[in-house]
Amino acid sequence: MNGQELVSSSSRQPRTASDANHFILTFENNRFASELFGQFDQNLKLLEERLGIDARARGNSVIITGDVLATNQARRTLDYLYDKLQKGGNVERSDVEGAIRMAVAADDQLTLPTMEKKAKLTMAQISTRKKTIIARTPTQDAYIRAMDRSEMVFGVGPAGTGKTYLAVAHAAQLLERGAVEKIILSRPAVEAGERLGFLPGDMKEKVDPYLRPLYDALYDMMPGDKVERAITAGVIEIAPLAFMRGRTLANAAVILDEAQNTTSMQMKMFLTRLGENSRMIITGDPSQIDLPRGVKSGLVEALQLLHGVEGISIIRFKDTDVVRHPLVARIVRAYDSTYASPVEGGEVDPQI
Repeated sequence: MNGQELVSSSSRQPRTASDANHFILTFENNRFASELFGQFDQNLKLLEERLGIDARARGNSVIITGDVLATNQARRTLDYLYDKLQKGGNVERSDVEGAIRMAVAADDQLTLPTMEKKAKLTMAQISTRKKTIIARTPTQDAYIRAMDRSEMVFGVGPAGTGKTYLAVAHAAQLLERGAVEKIILSRPAVEAGERLGFLPGDMKEKVDPYLRPLYDALYDMMPGDKVERAITAGVIEIAPLAFMRGRTLANAAVILDEAQNTTSMQMKMFLTRLGENSRMIITGDPSQIDLPRGVKSGLVEALQLLHGVEGISIIRFKDTDVVRHPLVARIVRAYDSTYASPVEGGEVDPQI
Protein backbone atom coordinates (compact mmCIF):
# COMPACT_ATOMS: atom_id res chain seq x y z
CA MET A 1 0.00 0.00 0.00
CA ASN A 2 1.23 3.50 -0.82
CA GLY A 3 0.78 6.48 1.48
CA GLN A 4 0.91 6.92 5.22
CA GLU A 5 -1.75 5.74 7.64
CA LEU A 6 -3.77 8.52 9.22
CA VAL A 7 -5.71 8.02 12.45
CA SER A 8 -8.94 10.03 12.72
CA SER A 9 -9.96 11.72 15.94
CA SER A 10 -13.67 11.17 15.24
CA SER A 11 -15.78 8.89 17.41
CA ARG A 12 -15.96 6.19 14.76
CA GLN A 13 -12.13 6.14 14.52
CA PRO A 14 -11.63 4.86 10.97
CA ARG A 15 -8.05 4.72 9.72
CA THR A 16 -7.32 5.97 6.23
CA ALA A 17 -4.34 5.35 3.98
CA SER A 18 -4.46 7.11 0.64
CA ASP A 19 -2.80 8.05 -2.60
CA ALA A 20 -4.10 9.82 -5.71
CA ASN A 21 -6.80 7.28 -6.54
CA HIS A 22 -6.72 4.82 -3.69
CA PHE A 23 -8.39 4.67 -0.27
CA ILE A 24 -8.31 2.11 2.50
CA LEU A 25 -11.02 2.58 5.11
CA THR A 26 -10.87 0.54 8.30
CA PHE A 27 -13.80 0.55 10.71
CA GLU A 28 -13.26 -0.37 14.35
CA ASN A 29 -16.51 -2.25 14.91
CA ASN A 30 -16.47 -5.52 12.96
CA ARG A 31 -20.23 -6.07 13.21
CA PHE A 32 -21.03 -2.61 11.92
CA ALA A 33 -18.48 -3.01 9.15
CA SER A 34 -20.17 -6.23 8.06
CA GLU A 35 -23.59 -4.54 8.01
CA LEU A 36 -22.10 -1.57 6.18
CA PHE A 37 -20.65 -3.71 3.40
CA GLY A 38 -23.89 -5.71 3.12
CA GLN A 39 -24.60 -9.38 2.61
CA PHE A 40 -22.12 -10.73 0.06
CA ASP A 41 -20.76 -7.15 -0.09
CA GLN A 42 -23.87 -6.03 -1.97
CA ASN A 43 -23.58 -2.44 -0.73
CA LEU A 44 -20.02 -2.22 -1.98
CA LYS A 45 -21.14 -3.60 -5.33
CA LEU A 46 -23.75 -0.86 -5.49
CA LEU A 47 -21.02 1.72 -4.86
CA GLU A 48 -19.02 0.21 -7.71
CA GLU A 49 -22.00 0.31 -10.06
CA ARG A 50 -23.06 3.88 -9.24
CA LEU A 51 -19.63 5.52 -8.94
CA GLY A 52 -17.53 3.49 -11.35
CA ILE A 53 -14.98 2.50 -8.71
CA ASP A 54 -13.52 -0.73 -7.41
CA ALA A 55 -14.41 -1.54 -3.76
CA ARG A 56 -13.03 -4.71 -2.15
CA ALA A 57 -13.68 -5.79 1.43
CA ARG A 58 -10.88 -7.22 3.54
CA GLY A 59 -12.20 -8.07 6.99
CA ASN A 60 -13.35 -4.79 8.51
CA SER A 61 -11.51 -2.75 5.86
CA VAL A 62 -12.46 -1.77 2.34
CA ILE A 63 -10.02 -0.92 -0.44
CA ILE A 64 -11.43 1.69 -2.82
CA THR A 65 -9.74 2.39 -6.13
CA GLY A 66 -10.76 4.69 -8.95
CA ASP A 67 -11.11 8.30 -9.98
CA VAL A 68 -10.19 10.76 -7.23
CA LEU A 69 -13.62 12.41 -7.26
CA ALA A 70 -15.49 9.10 -7.20
CA THR A 71 -13.35 7.58 -4.45
CA ASN A 72 -13.98 10.62 -2.26
CA GLN A 73 -17.70 10.28 -2.89
CA ALA A 74 -17.48 6.63 -1.85
CA ARG A 75 -15.61 7.58 1.30
CA ARG A 76 -18.23 10.14 2.33
CA THR A 77 -21.01 7.64 1.57
CA LEU A 78 -19.49 4.92 3.75
CA ASP A 79 -18.63 7.43 6.46
CA TYR A 80 -22.25 8.60 6.65
CA LEU A 81 -23.69 5.07 6.64
CA TYR A 82 -21.27 3.87 9.33
CA ASP A 83 -22.28 6.78 11.56
CA LYS A 84 -25.91 5.81 10.99
CA LEU A 85 -25.19 2.27 12.17
CA GLN A 86 -23.42 3.59 15.25
CA LYS A 87 -26.52 5.60 16.13
CA GLY A 88 -28.67 2.46 16.05
CA GLY A 89 -30.00 2.71 12.50
CA ASN A 90 -30.09 0.16 9.72
CA VAL A 91 -28.53 0.30 6.28
CA GLU A 92 -30.78 -0.85 3.45
CA ARG A 93 -30.19 -0.61 -0.28
CA SER A 94 -32.33 2.54 -0.41
CA ASP A 95 -30.12 4.13 2.25
CA VAL A 96 -27.02 3.41 0.20
CA GLU A 97 -28.68 4.82 -2.93
CA GLY A 98 -29.66 7.97 -1.05
CA ALA A 99 -26.22 8.49 0.48
CA ILE A 100 -24.57 8.11 -2.92
CA ARG A 101 -26.92 10.67 -4.44
CA MET A 102 -26.14 13.16 -1.70
CA ALA A 103 -22.39 12.59 -1.95
CA VAL A 104 -22.50 13.18 -5.71
CA ALA A 105 -24.69 16.26 -5.22
CA ALA A 106 -22.11 17.75 -2.86
CA ASP A 107 -19.57 17.63 -5.67
CA ASP A 108 -22.11 19.02 -8.14
CA GLN A 109 -22.04 22.12 -5.91
CA LEU A 110 -25.75 22.22 -5.12
CA THR A 111 -26.37 24.99 -2.63
CA LEU A 112 -27.61 22.89 0.25
CA PRO A 113 -26.78 24.37 3.68
CA THR A 114 -26.98 20.91 5.27
CA MET A 115 -23.94 19.74 3.32
CA GLU A 116 -20.39 20.99 3.06
CA LYS A 117 -18.44 20.09 -0.02
CA LYS A 118 -15.75 17.49 0.68
CA ALA A 119 -16.93 17.34 4.30
CA LYS A 120 -19.09 15.01 6.36
CA LEU A 121 -22.40 14.16 4.74
CA THR A 122 -25.60 15.10 6.59
CA MET A 123 -29.21 14.86 5.47
CA ALA A 124 -32.42 16.50 6.61
CA GLN A 125 -34.85 14.21 8.39
CA ILE A 126 -38.35 13.96 9.82
CA SER A 127 -38.88 12.11 13.09
CA THR A 128 -42.03 10.79 14.72
CA ARG A 129 -42.39 8.36 17.60
CA LYS A 130 -42.86 5.51 15.16
CA LYS A 131 -40.43 6.31 12.37
CA THR A 132 -37.58 8.54 11.21
CA ILE A 133 -37.46 9.51 7.54
CA ILE A 134 -34.13 10.68 6.12
CA ALA A 135 -33.82 12.54 2.83
CA ARG A 136 -32.58 10.30 0.03
CA THR A 137 -31.99 12.93 -2.64
CA PRO A 138 -30.82 16.58 -2.63
CA THR A 139 -34.31 17.69 -3.65
CA GLN A 140 -35.89 15.77 -0.77
CA ASP A 141 -33.38 17.46 1.51
CA ALA A 142 -34.44 20.89 0.22
CA TYR A 143 -38.13 19.91 0.51
CA ILE A 144 -37.82 18.90 4.18
CA ARG A 145 -35.94 22.10 5.01
CA ALA A 146 -38.54 24.16 3.16
CA MET A 147 -41.37 22.56 5.17
CA ASP A 148 -39.49 23.41 8.37
CA ARG A 149 -39.24 27.10 7.60
CA SER A 150 -42.01 28.10 5.19
CA GLU A 151 -45.72 28.50 5.90
CA MET A 152 -46.64 27.31 2.41
CA VAL A 153 -44.69 24.76 0.36
CA PHE A 154 -45.33 23.42 -3.14
CA GLY A 155 -43.79 20.04 -3.93
CA VAL A 156 -44.19 19.22 -7.61
CA GLY A 157 -42.79 16.52 -9.85
CA PRO A 158 -43.19 12.90 -10.97
CA ALA A 159 -44.59 9.97 -9.03
CA GLY A 160 -42.31 8.12 -6.65
CA THR A 161 -40.27 11.10 -5.48
CA GLY A 162 -41.73 11.16 -1.96
CA LYS A 163 -43.68 14.43 -2.25
CA THR A 164 -46.85 13.23 -0.51
CA TYR A 165 -45.15 10.81 1.88
CA LEU A 166 -42.79 13.46 3.24
CA ALA A 167 -45.62 15.98 3.50
CA VAL A 168 -47.69 13.63 5.66
CA ALA A 169 -44.62 12.72 7.72
CA HIS A 170 -43.96 16.41 8.37
CA ALA A 171 -47.59 16.98 9.36
CA ALA A 172 -47.46 14.03 11.78
CA GLN A 173 -44.26 15.42 13.28
CA LEU A 174 -45.86 18.83 13.82
CA LEU A 175 -48.90 17.22 15.46
CA GLU A 176 -46.79 15.09 17.81
CA ARG A 177 -44.71 18.09 18.85
CA GLY A 178 -47.80 20.18 19.55
CA ALA A 179 -46.88 22.73 16.87
CA VAL A 180 -50.35 22.29 15.36
CA GLU A 181 -53.64 21.04 16.77
CA LYS A 182 -54.86 19.05 13.80
CA ILE A 183 -54.03 17.62 10.39
CA ILE A 184 -56.32 18.32 7.44
CA LEU A 185 -56.05 16.13 4.36
CA SER A 186 -57.59 17.22 1.09
CA ARG A 187 -57.57 15.96 -2.47
CA PRO A 188 -59.70 16.79 -5.53
CA ALA A 189 -61.98 13.90 -6.45
CA VAL A 190 -61.78 14.51 -10.18
CA GLU A 191 -63.06 11.06 -11.15
CA ALA A 192 -66.41 11.79 -9.45
CA GLY A 193 -66.48 15.39 -10.60
CA GLU A 194 -66.40 16.35 -6.90
CA ARG A 195 -70.11 15.44 -6.79
CA LEU A 196 -69.82 12.83 -4.08
CA GLY A 197 -73.41 12.78 -2.80
CA PHE A 198 -74.50 9.82 -4.92
CA LEU A 199 -71.85 7.56 -3.37
CA PRO A 200 -72.93 5.37 -0.43
CA GLY A 201 -71.74 5.97 3.12
CA ASP A 202 -70.71 8.99 5.16
CA MET A 203 -68.26 11.64 3.94
CA LYS A 204 -65.19 9.71 5.08
CA GLU A 205 -66.33 6.60 3.21
CA LYS A 206 -67.08 8.64 0.07
CA VAL A 207 -63.60 10.13 -0.21
CA ASP A 208 -61.47 7.31 1.26
CA PRO A 209 -60.58 5.85 -2.16
CA TYR A 210 -59.11 9.20 -3.22
CA LEU A 211 -57.19 9.72 0.02
CA ARG A 212 -55.72 6.23 0.35
CA PRO A 213 -52.10 7.33 -0.27
CA LEU A 214 -52.41 9.89 2.52
CA TYR A 215 -53.80 7.29 4.90
CA ASP A 216 -51.00 4.86 4.04
CA ALA A 217 -48.40 7.48 4.91
CA LEU A 218 -50.20 8.36 8.16
CA TYR A 219 -50.21 4.76 9.32
CA ASP A 220 -46.50 4.59 8.56
CA MET A 221 -45.83 7.61 10.77
CA MET A 222 -48.23 6.95 13.65
CA PRO A 223 -49.57 3.83 15.44
CA GLY A 224 -52.78 2.62 13.83
CA ASP A 225 -54.91 2.98 16.97
CA LYS A 226 -53.79 6.60 17.40
CA VAL A 227 -54.66 7.39 13.80
CA GLU A 228 -58.16 5.94 14.26
CA ARG A 229 -58.72 7.84 17.50
CA ALA A 230 -57.45 11.06 15.94
CA ILE A 231 -59.84 10.67 12.99
CA THR A 232 -62.77 9.97 15.32
CA ALA A 233 -61.88 13.01 17.47
CA GLY A 234 -61.45 15.25 14.44
CA VAL A 235 -57.75 15.79 15.11
CA ILE A 236 -57.11 14.27 11.71
CA GLU A 237 -59.77 15.57 9.36
CA ILE A 238 -60.77 14.44 5.89
CA ALA A 239 -61.77 17.56 4.01
CA PRO A 240 -62.72 17.10 0.34
CA LEU A 241 -61.67 20.12 -1.67
CA ALA A 242 -65.25 20.77 -2.79
CA PHE A 243 -66.30 21.29 0.85
CA MET A 244 -63.47 23.63 1.92
CA ARG A 245 -65.07 26.87 0.80
CA GLY A 246 -65.76 29.42 3.54
CA ARG A 247 -63.46 27.84 6.12
CA THR A 248 -60.43 29.35 7.84
CA LEU A 249 -57.88 26.68 8.70
CA ALA A 250 -56.03 27.79 11.86
CA ASN A 251 -53.51 25.86 13.99
CA ALA A 252 -53.38 23.08 11.42
CA ALA A 253 -51.09 21.26 9.04
CA VAL A 254 -53.02 21.23 5.77
CA ILE A 255 -52.10 19.00 2.84
CA LEU A 256 -53.56 19.24 -0.65
CA ASP A 257 -52.54 16.21 -2.70
CA GLU A 258 -52.92 15.69 -6.46
CA ALA A 259 -53.20 19.47 -6.80
CA GLN A 260 -52.69 19.32 -10.56
CA ASN A 261 -56.36 18.34 -10.77
CA THR A 262 -57.65 21.53 -9.17
CA THR A 263 -59.12 24.30 -11.29
CA SER A 264 -57.83 27.86 -11.00
CA MET A 265 -60.74 28.90 -8.78
CA GLN A 266 -60.41 25.82 -6.56
CA MET A 267 -56.70 26.48 -6.02
CA LYS A 268 -57.26 30.14 -5.16
CA MET A 269 -60.04 29.14 -2.77
CA PHE A 270 -57.83 26.55 -1.08
CA LEU A 271 -54.75 28.76 -0.72
CA THR A 272 -56.79 31.55 0.85
CA ARG A 273 -58.03 29.19 3.61
CA LEU A 274 -54.66 29.56 5.37
CA GLY A 275 -55.22 30.68 8.96
CA GLU A 276 -53.08 31.68 11.92
CA ASN A 277 -50.32 29.26 12.96
CA SER A 278 -51.03 26.92 10.05
CA ARG A 279 -48.82 25.27 7.46
CA MET A 280 -49.91 24.32 3.95
CA ILE A 281 -48.22 21.75 1.74
CA ILE A 282 -49.43 21.39 -1.85
CA THR A 283 -48.25 18.41 -3.88
CA GLY A 284 -48.87 17.39 -7.46
CA ASP A 285 -47.51 16.28 -10.80
CA PRO A 286 -48.22 18.72 -13.65
CA SER A 287 -47.59 15.92 -16.16
CA GLN A 288 -50.62 13.94 -14.88
CA ILE A 289 -53.51 16.38 -15.21
CA ASP A 290 -56.91 14.67 -15.42
CA LEU A 291 -59.03 17.80 -15.86
CA PRO A 292 -61.35 18.10 -18.88
CA ARG A 293 -59.70 19.37 -22.03
CA GLY A 294 -59.41 23.15 -22.04
CA VAL A 295 -59.58 23.54 -18.23
CA LYS A 296 -56.40 25.09 -16.87
CA SER A 297 -54.73 23.40 -13.90
CA GLY A 298 -54.84 25.48 -10.75
CA LEU A 299 -51.47 24.07 -9.76
CA VAL A 300 -49.76 25.12 -12.98
CA GLU A 301 -51.23 28.61 -12.66
CA ALA A 302 -50.25 28.93 -8.98
CA LEU A 303 -46.65 27.96 -9.71
CA GLN A 304 -46.49 30.75 -12.26
CA LEU A 305 -48.23 33.40 -10.16
CA LEU A 306 -46.62 32.69 -6.78
CA HIS A 307 -43.00 32.33 -7.86
CA GLY A 308 -40.88 34.53 -5.60
CA VAL A 309 -43.66 35.40 -3.14
CA GLU A 310 -42.24 35.74 0.37
CA GLY A 311 -43.19 32.88 2.68
CA ILE A 312 -43.82 30.43 -0.16
CA SER A 313 -41.31 27.77 -1.16
CA ILE A 314 -41.53 25.83 -4.41
CA ILE A 315 -39.57 22.59 -4.72
CA ARG A 316 -39.44 20.86 -8.10
CA PHE A 317 -38.59 17.17 -8.25
CA LYS A 318 -37.30 15.36 -11.35
CA ASP A 319 -36.93 11.75 -12.46
CA THR A 320 -33.57 11.37 -10.70
CA ASP A 321 -35.39 11.96 -7.40
CA VAL A 322 -37.56 8.85 -7.82
CA VAL A 323 -36.98 6.66 -4.75
CA ARG A 324 -39.18 3.72 -5.67
CA HIS A 325 -37.97 0.84 -7.81
CA PRO A 326 -35.23 2.04 -10.24
CA LEU A 327 -37.50 1.00 -13.09
CA VAL A 328 -39.96 3.75 -12.09
CA ALA A 329 -37.35 6.41 -12.84
CA ARG A 330 -36.73 4.90 -16.26
CA ILE A 331 -40.48 4.82 -16.97
CA VAL A 332 -40.78 8.50 -16.00
CA ARG A 333 -37.90 9.42 -18.29
CA ALA A 334 -39.43 7.47 -21.17
CA TYR A 335 -42.75 9.30 -20.85
CA ASP A 336 -41.10 12.69 -20.34
CA SER A 337 -39.07 12.23 -23.52
CA THR A 338 -42.31 11.68 -25.46
CA TYR A 339 -44.78 14.02 -23.78
CA ALA A 340 -43.73 17.52 -22.80
CA SER A 341 -44.63 18.45 -19.22
CA PRO A 342 -46.46 21.78 -18.65
CA VAL A 343 -43.92 22.67 -15.97
CA GLU A 344 -40.27 21.73 -16.05
CA GLY A 345 -39.15 19.92 -12.92
CA GLY A 346 -35.99 19.12 -11.05
CA GLU A 347 -34.98 22.54 -9.77
CA VAL A 348 -35.21 24.40 -6.50
CA ASP A 349 -36.56 27.93 -6.79
CA PRO A 350 -34.10 30.71 -5.89
CA GLN A 351 -35.87 31.53 -2.64
CA ILE A 352 -35.08 28.08 -1.23
